[in-house]
Amino acid sequence: MTRSSFAPVLLVGFASLALFPAAARAADAPADESASNTIVVTAQRRSEDAMKVPVAVSVLTTQALHDYQSAGADTLLSLSGKVPSLYVESTTGRIFPRFYIRGLGNIDFYLGASQPVSVIQDDVVEEHVVLKSNPAFDIAQVEVLKGPQGSLFGRNTTAGIVKFDSVQPSTDWNGQGSVSYSRYNSINADAGVGGPLSSDGSLSFRLSGLYQHRDNWISNTYAGPSDDGTVPGKNVMGGFNERDVRLQFLAKPTDALSLRLSGHYRDYDGSASIFYRGSIIKGTHTVPDNFDRTVVAYDEAQNNPQAYKTHGISLKADYDMGFATLTSITAWEHASGFSRGDTDGGAAANFGGVAPNICAVGCGESQGRLRSLNQWSQEVRIASPDTGRFKWQLGGIYFDSRDMTEFDQRAFFLTSNVLGTTPNPNNWVLLRNVNTSWAVFGQASYQLTDQLTATGGVRVTRDEKDTTLLKTANSIANVSTFGGATHVNLADTKPSWDASLLYSASRDLSFYARVARGFRGPTIQGRSAVFNSPFTTATSETNTSYEAGLKSAWLDGAVHFNLTGFYYVVKNIQLNGNDSNGNGVLFNANKAKGYGMEAELAIKPVTNFSMNVGLSLLHTEIQDPNVFAQTGAAGGVLSQTVLNPVVRVGNNYFAQINGNTLPNAPTFNLNISGRYDLPLGEGQGRLFVGGDFNMQGKVNYVLYKSVEYISNGNFELGLKAGYAFGRYEVAGFARNLTNKTNLVGVIDTSNYRAGIYNEPRVFGVMLSGSFR
Repeated sequence: MTRSSFAPVLLVGFASLALFPAAARAADAPADESASNTIVVTAQRRSEDAMKVPVAVSVLTTQALHDYQSAGADTLLSLSGKVPSLYVESTTGRIFPRFYIRGLGNIDFYLGASQPVSVIQDDVVEEHVVLKSNPAFDIAQVEVLKGPQGSLFGRNTTAGIVKFDSVQPSTDWNGQGSVSYSRYNSINADAGVGGPLSSDGSLSFRLSGLYQHRDNWISNTYAGPSDDGTVPGKNVMGGFNERDVRLQFLAKPTDALSLRLSGHYRDYDGSASIFYRGSIIKGTHTVPDNFDRTVVAYDEAQNNPQAYKTHGISLKADYDMGFATLTSITAWEHASGFSRGDTDGGAAANFGGVAPNICAVGCGESQGRLRSLNQWSQEVRIASPDTGRFKWQLGGIYFDSRDMTEFDQRAFFLTSNVLGTTPNPNNWVLLRNVNTSWAVFGQASYQLTDQLTATGGVRVTRDEKDTTLLKTANSIANVSTFGGATHVNLADTKPSWDASLLYSASRDLSFYARVARGFRGPTIQGRSAVFNSPFTTATSETNTSYEAGLKSAWLDGAVHFNLTGFYYVVKNIQLNGNDSNGNGVLFNANKAKGYGMEAELAIKPVTNFSMNVGLSLLHTEIQDPNVFAQTGAAGGVLSQTVLNPVVRVGNNYFAQINGNTLPNAPTFNLNISGRYDLPLGEGQGRLFVGGDFNMQGKVNYVLYKSVEYISNGNFELGLKAGYAFGRYEVAGFARNLTNKTNLVGVIDTSNYRAGIYNEPRVFGVMLSGSFR
């Protein structure tokens, strides 16, 4: 058996071990034995009933995650739309998910891009975009915290937090797993198992793993000349291999001290995002009836390779001093890898190009390569006990991220010039990026009366960015023509804060109001140097957010209903557009406003039926009459039907974006999921059927308004049906059951009009379960 074939067998076998060690005991256990009608969250760094937390927070469970990812879907991108106000997308494959909460995110595909949504995995902030792509597996719970959360968590954030908590080591043997097989030879195995390592329970462990595989399923039909030696063929792209493992140890040498040591490793390879050139027809945003996701015509980019490796280690120490608990979290993360893409999404010869000047019409390929990244973070905090009328927390964090990032442009890869561009091995740049940050923070809450609690927090953050151009994109003669500054340093220090009131009308009904200020530090965009253009920068932005809502539970927790209304103003908002080279350009607009509502309903009227419904409504608006964004154009002709006023400068066009919505901010999001179990009799198990549905309103993918670069009414339906016995299930499933083709991203450059689309319909079978 080869090494490559041994890895999936080993991981699938590991999943089986997690599923079956205690089958005899689990056969008689009810499926919901561990279910509780109380929803516990850690939105304030304490384990609390969600009813008592004055923060809008949505929760995703392990079972839901297994269903969404059953066909091998990306564990992060598959979360998009699954709770109100959460949107996730990528134009750079699985190594670069971009998160948006309440419309706030960043469309920048630069490897050093700053994001207003923070990702926390097991108490460790993942700041770099590649670290944010670390898959979520063997997860106990996902919490989506909405609005600025800067006073307690990790780094400062203006939009919110997506917080992943994996299953922790325990003194009892337990495990869970899910294994599925589906179309395109797709395999998804997610499992974890753990228990005590000592007889007195002072040492325990948890071993977790994820394996995902899909065969290539997209064919390259291009038969013309290629300047970089790309060879077409049947089923040459679209596949991937995802291999992840995590090992945790929990030691409790004394009753007061606990130590959790965690290490993880990721090895991923797969296709970069697939762009389909010309799939967006000018004058319409509907997907063509003859569109086929299984076929492209790429003349370059070696069929889109992509690969990354990450690993890290963290140590969390808790010491109970009686009057307070001292917590330290020390973490190190490392990443390296490369991406590549045919960014024009097709062969220029098929779109009017004639050799030898064919690439005047548009050829494009590029690669962002993270040579190395090292991220260190140290957090220390001290917190009062969870009891009593007065609770408090104080702490500080230091963050240090350093990377070497290379950008390679088209001429770097070429071996001939049949298509009109001479190979240039010097057409690449090397950047060194350093980001350091420190913060001190504190929060206190006081129960003013038996029903009214006031909470306030404050944080002061220093954020510094430093980018140095170590190697310029030189001419064929290796002569530099770069005229900009080769070193840029930006820094800022600002406070963040929040204040809230929570009124508990009863044990099952509470009202809250919250105002919060978030801060995102200055940002540098260095990728532009690969086109010999100067760096672009954006200064700090702040978000002041207001929200109020109610949280309720009825019928002894059988019904939960939450409702939130919000309004925010982001001053000096950081935005990102593209220039004529497809180059990311950073700039600030005066402000952006947003308002809307979120509603969540969870019902379990009887033991065998449950349903969850979520709805968010959103309006966003950029407010700055003096800000313009470049639009796609070629040869002095607009490539889209632009609905904003435009100004022409040479062969380029710039659209006024005042009044436009923010990109990737759906006007509404509806998610519905449910499940019904039919008992077959005492000791005979049960049949079940379940499903999930997501629909999104109008989404604009770029800063300017156009007929083409929007979608409206995207939806997907998933179904699952099978047989359950105790804690174990075997089921058939379908993802994207109707085979709906949804536009989910665009490349806004030249005349490409290239779109990115969702995955096609997939059928499969799944085996899942748990023991304890």
